This record gives sequence, structure tokens and C-alpha cells, in this order.
Amino acid sequence: MVAQSTEFDSEREDMVRAQILARGIRDERVLHAFRSVPRELFLPPELWEFAYQDSPLPIEQGQTISQPYIVAMMTIALKLGPDDKVLEIGTGSGYAAAILAKVARQVYTVERHQELARLAARRLAELGLGNVLTHHGDGSLGWSEHAPYDAIVVAAGGPDVPRALLDQLNVGGRLVMPVGEGRELQKMVRVTRRGNDSFEREELGDVRFVPLIGAQGWEADEAWDGHTTRVPSRPAGVARLVREEALAFEKIEGHDLGPLLERIGDAHLVLIGEASHGTSEFYRMRAEITKGLIRSRGFLVVAVEADWPDAAAVNRWVQSDRPILATGSDTRVFRRFPTWMWRNHETLRFVEWLRERNAELRGERPPVAFHGLDLYSLFTSIQAVLEFLDRVDPGAARVARHRYACLTPWETDPAAYGRAAVSGRYRVCEREAVAMLSDLMARRLDYAERDGESVLDAVQNARLVADAERYYRSMYYGANESWNLRDQHMFDTLESLLAFHGEGTKAVLWEHNSHLGDASATEMGLRGQLNVGQLCREKYGDAAFLIGFGTDHGTVAAADDWGAPMQVMNVRPSHPESYERLCRDAEIPAFFLHLREPDRAELRLELETPRLERAIGVVYRPDTELQSHYFHASLPHQFDEYVWIDDTRAVRPVLGADAALLARSHPFAP
Repeated sequence: MVAQSTEFDSEREDMVRAQILARGIRDERVLHAFRSVPRELFLPPELWEFAYQDSPLPIEQGQTISQPYIVAMMTIALKLGPDDKVLEIGTGSGYAAAILAKVARQVYTVERHQELARLAARRLAELGLGNVLTHHGDGSLGWSEHAPYDAIVVAAGGPDVPRALLDQLNVGGRLVMPVGEGRELQKMVRVTRRGNDSFEREELGDVRFVPLIGAQGWEADEAWDGHTTRVPSRPAGVARLVREEALAFEKIEGHDLGPLLERIGDAHLVLIGEASHGTSEFYRMRAEITKGLIRSRGFLVVAVEADWPDAAAVNRWVQSDRPILATGSDTRVFRRFPTWMWRNHETLRFVEWLRERNAELRGERPPVAFHGLDLYSLFTSIQAVLEFLDRVDPGAARVARHRYACLTPWETDPAAYGRAAVSGRYRVCEREAVAMLSDLMARRLDYAERDGESVLDAVQNARLVADAERYYRSMYYGANESWNLRDQHMFDTLESLLAFHGEGTKAVLWEHNSHLGDASATEMGLRGQLNVGQLCREKYGDAAFLIGFGTDHGTVAAADDWGAPMQVMNVRPSHPESYERLCRDAEIPAFFLHLREPDRAELRLELETPRLERAIGVVYRPDTELQSHYFHASLPHQFDEYVWIDDTRAVRPVLGADAALLARSHPFAP
């Protein structure tokens, strides 16, 4: 028997509290099972650090280990008694079988991948779980040798509940399984056997599982680098529709954007995404669209997925009639990981254009502003608040230093503050952070008489500190809460900017597709996540125009882990079940695709069926791409326009000699 790891004990307890208890599961036997089973030991060693995240994770054979809450929810749905005999279909890593073994008397588990069955059996034996038997076989047929069962749980989605499993269920027994007409999204159902041929069926909610492959499930079709997949119906016909509706372009700079601007029309918010944080063509086309909106549609705000203080320094640069440095802070921007996301030649060229544009039109119209929406700059923002108060209200500055001292021990690692506060080893600093924001808001009118924009900057930095303090704590309560807090902060920041710049202000947003595409049209929404795009649509309706990007292959600037060095990495050709593959099969190298009201309504209807969509952030892991970087979405509900560029290249960071050529006062200078 292996020695159980103690390194993750606190993380396991945090997971139980934040991901299971907080969602209403109170069964003490189930909670004990999750506290006692080490999830990390059911993962490849290189993924142990992610073991207690609120998400599924990749395992061997291209499969996944389910999100802890989903395992808990299905376990509760089985209504298990301590003497029950359980059949599990889809052993996977063996983690769910281990949980079941802590709650029921005997567990039988079936896995169609022989290697997974072997690994799971070994892990379960090493943990001393002698009440689990593992079998390699077709799970859709069950394991009749040991039937009948008091409970059956199926960890894969089928077109319907297999008759073989119903036949192996005891009278009074419960079966829990995902069922759906397609392989992408399902409903979780519970079937209770009331008699020999009498079954009661309940729906428990929307879920997404891998397909149940077998004689009474789905057929295995196409292999994509070892992953069993199915190509959606009529792909050739849909690709042909895309080809007929697409507006091709051959170059990015200098292309006539008139038709796109006409489709955007009178929108006051244009949200322009990107499918990665390191693809040159996405940045360049986004800049060209933004230039067109500034020139011909009167847009005055560019708001980006960047730290507020960094963007403020860039804003002072592009409005060159103002002092470059409003405070004593260092003006060098975009220095934290991932530096290449904004400190690249593509962004630099747009910033230079914006500075020239503002200089040319000075006195004729208000300058175009450049603002950041994100909340990672906790300590830079604290410093900015202190410097502002030192200038305008030294007494308030002394109070602020006392309040913010609660956070200063964690300056080098704010995530460690969140961990310490949640675990009770350090006091929560929320009261102090919120008090500073409240004081600034109460005095902002007095302060504004001296310098209105400096007050906006100070208030926004104080709001950022308050939200970032909550964010770093929420990281340990689950992915949904921290994600929602961050996107709500970005939307609230946008609202503050629109209010500051005046009624009728038009703004362009630059963020990742995952933030700007409507989350309610994706599996993010099914998990309870919202985003900026969804919030903009809910408040502004058609006055918000959402643009997404996609690519098939090429290179991208990314890291293989958070905080690791940037690499130029090869992007794998797209998955056969993805929107990206449909666009590739349209055989047009680059095009715009209008989705809100296409000329042919059947295009929108065909694309509405959810498919996979790829998202590469600052971290890219090609070896686990299906699990790490794909999610399901309904493209025409997610975006109003889609920009496709088949072959793309990595952004070029502004480093070394390139940066040294810039003026010393330039925010991109070294």
C-alpha cells in the first residue's frame, strides 16, 4: 500500500469546503469520502499541483477525471446506503470508484480502455480499497456476472439509458447517467426501478461528459491523435455554407473594412476577442478594426485586458499633451508575467498610431483614451492610491498606509495571502480595503476639483485593491467564483469609464474570446460562469457587437506553465469536431463571417449546434490540447462576427535591442 500524501491535505479540505459543502452537499459519509481519498494519486504526477482545482483534468488515454463536484453530485444522486452494491461504468482514473467504495459496501467498475482499467486497479489496490473490483469491457453492456445492483452510475453520455443496464438494476435501485441526442451536451437523469418493467425517470440538470462508446452507446468513429471522436453531421455541407457566406480578405493592413463597419452600425460597444494571447494576426486585425471605428464611428475609449496602472501610463503617453508621469511611479509597463501579451510590436504599433492620431486632432475633438480592465495589479494599485493621497490629502494617506499594511507582507506573492486568509492562518484584509474605497468615493467630488482624471485613477485603483483582495481569496473557493469576480470587475470598470467619459461614449474592448464571447452560449455558462460579453449583452443588447477570432495552425507565443519563459510553440491543426475545422474545410485562408443576421439564415441554424472551440491563453499545452484548450460553444449565439485566419504566427515581444531604441520616457522602454 502506498503512503498517502499529506502535502495536499489542506488543499483537499479547502476543496471539500468550497466546492462541495458550499454547493449544498451535506451528507457526512460523502464528505468523509472526499476528505479521505487523495485525488492527486489518481492523476499523472505532472498534474498533481492541479489536483484540487474545480475542474476536470486530463488523464491517460486522452480521457479525463471528472470535476470533484460532479462526482459528489452523482454520488448523492445515487442515494446510497452502507450495504449497497454499486456498478460504475467508466472507471477512468479510478477516483470516483474510490469515493463510492467509501460510501457503499461493494463497487464493481467497468472500463473500455484496458490500460486505464489496469492503472485504476493498481491505484485502488495500493490505497487498500479491497471492496472494488475492476473489469475491462464494454460498459454499455454492464457486468451481468455480479447483477443485480442497488445502484448504477455511468460516467459517460449516451443517446439513451442502455437496456442492458436497466436489466441489471435491482427493484428499488437507482441509475444515474448523462443522456443526450448528441455527444456534446447531455441531461443528467436518474432512473429508479419500481418493478420488473416499471421505471421512474427524473432530470437533474445539464452536464457534459465524454461519449459512452459501446454496443448500446455511441459508435467509435474517427481518431484524432489517439482521441476517439465523432465528426458532426453534414460537415461538408456546413463548410460549403461557410465558404459561400464568408467575406475573404488577403491582407490585414489596408483591407477595406467598410462592410464590417456597416454591420457594426450604431453599436456603442465593440468587443474584439482573440483565440490566443500570443497570435500576431489577431492583434493586427483587431488594431485595424479599432482604427476604423475611431476614424469613422467616433470611438473614444480602448479598454483592454491589462492592468489598470500599466494602461494608465500608456494613456498618458498617447495623450502626449499631458505629463508623461502623473505620479512618482515607474512608467515602465507590462513587466509582470506574461510580458509578451501586451509588450509586443503589434501593440506598440497601435499605441504609436494612437499617439499620432491624438496629436493630429488636438483641439478638434477629445483624445482617444487607453485603459486597462484587469485586477492583477494589487500592490501597484496600492502604491498609486498612496501617491495620489500624498499629493492631495496627506492625512488620508497616513490612514491608507495603516490600512493597506494588512496586505503588504504578501507583496511578492498575493496568491499566498489568499491561501493564508482562507485557511485561517492570517486575518482577512477585506474590511481595510473596502474602507479605503469607501473613503475615496465619499471624497471624490472634493478631490476632483484639483484633477478629475487623477481622481478616476485613484478611485479605480482603490476599487481594484478591494476586488483583488477578494479575488485572491476566492481562488481557493473554486474556479467559478474567482472567474466571475474577475469578469464582473472588468465590466464594472468599463461602466466607470463610460460614466467618466460622458453620455454616448463609444468604447472598443480587447480581451480573449473567453471573456468577450457571450458565456451563456458556452459550457462556461452551464458551469455557472459569466463574462464581460454576457454582461454587455444583458445591459446593452444589440448596442454591443461581439467579434471572435479563430485559427487552424501556425505558431503562438505562450508558456508551458504559469510563470514559465515564453516559447514560440507550434499550434496543432484543429480538432475534427471543432468550429475551427469547419472553417479550415471552407478552404478560404482568411475571412469575415457575419453571424448575427447572415444573408442565408440556414448558416446560423447549422452553426447553432454546439461544437468544440479552441482557446489558447498565456499557457499552451499541446499534448493535452483536447482537455486543456477546447470547450463547447454555440458560435452564432456567442459572437456577432467571426474572423478566421487559417495560418497564423506568434507575436513579437518588445525586448532587448528593440526596446532600447525607444525614447527613455516611452512606457515600452526597458
